[in-house]
Amino acid sequence: MSSSDSDFNGQHKTLIKVLWRLLAPAARLCLAKGVTFAIVEDVLKRVFVQEAKALQPDAPEHGMVSRISTATGINRREVTRLTKLGTPVRQTKAPLLSEIIARWTTDKALQNADGSPSALKRQGVAPSFEALAQEITRNVHQRTLLDELIRLEIVTFDENLDLVSLVHKDFVPKQDSQQMLDFLGNNVGDHLEAAVDNVLHGGDKHLEQAIFADELSDVSIEALRPIFMGSWNALRDSMVPAIRSLIETDQSAECEKKYRTRIGLYTFYEAIPNSVTTSKKSPTRQYFKASKKGTRK
Repeated sequence: MSSSDSDFNGQHKTLIKVLWRLLAPAARLCLAKGVTFAIVEDVLKRVFVQEAKALQPDAPEHGMVSRISTATGINRREVTRLTKLGTPVRQTKAPLLSEIIARWTTDKALQNADGSPSALKRQGVAPSFEALAQEITRNVHQRTLLDELIRLEIVTFDENLDLVSLVHKDFVPKQDSQQMLDFLGNNVGDHLEAAVDNVLHGGDKHLEQAIFADELSDVSIEALRPIFMGSWNALRDSMVPAIRSLIETDQSAECEKKYRTRIGLYTFYEAIPNSVTTSKKSPTRQYFKASKKGTRK
């Protein structure tokens, strides 16, 4: 076996391990939601066909089915069937409710002296919920948006005072599993797109870095929570106004607007499998694996 064959096989083995890591949580979600393997298999085949076709955008349509079949290993008859199904439309804009919350929590005109979001009168000139909603969209009535925020328990409405108050500073629709799944797909999807782009193109197109630590106690994990939230609040409060200003500048310049971006922060913790209590003298190992290529965590 040549060295190139050995490298190729080694990469395949590594990729299989990566796929196992990526697909295990997806399998757990499918099982929890009653989605069978047959359904997932069909989705996976459709995605393979879609991506194989996207890799050759300038290729002629004649012979496309054969080329996709060769690249994916899916038989030509199945490829023909799958290409006729089309692909789901990807969501590229943030949900309106998310935009409303982002504006409410970062616009100084909508904040109290201590920086917390102000309670807003329901109607009238700014600052009001009606004016805020109309800044985001005029295609959906403000009362419809308010009712949905109330249903999701993100805001409360005092009918006596006619005031709308924000309960949560971040848009996390816990009462709506459909929207939670949409967020999962969009956030994790873009995160994975960024990491894959960096791996395939060997560069630093996307920032994708992480800090990893183990041998932490329950107390330490709890101590980290407010630090996590403080970091997120600082990121959100600085980025939203900056992005809004850039959007307004682009609109004034009437330039071509063909890009979108997603900026996020995630944290994760779990018990270490088969973990044992370590000696107090054992130092906690910390790994700062922040690669510009953005793939190692």
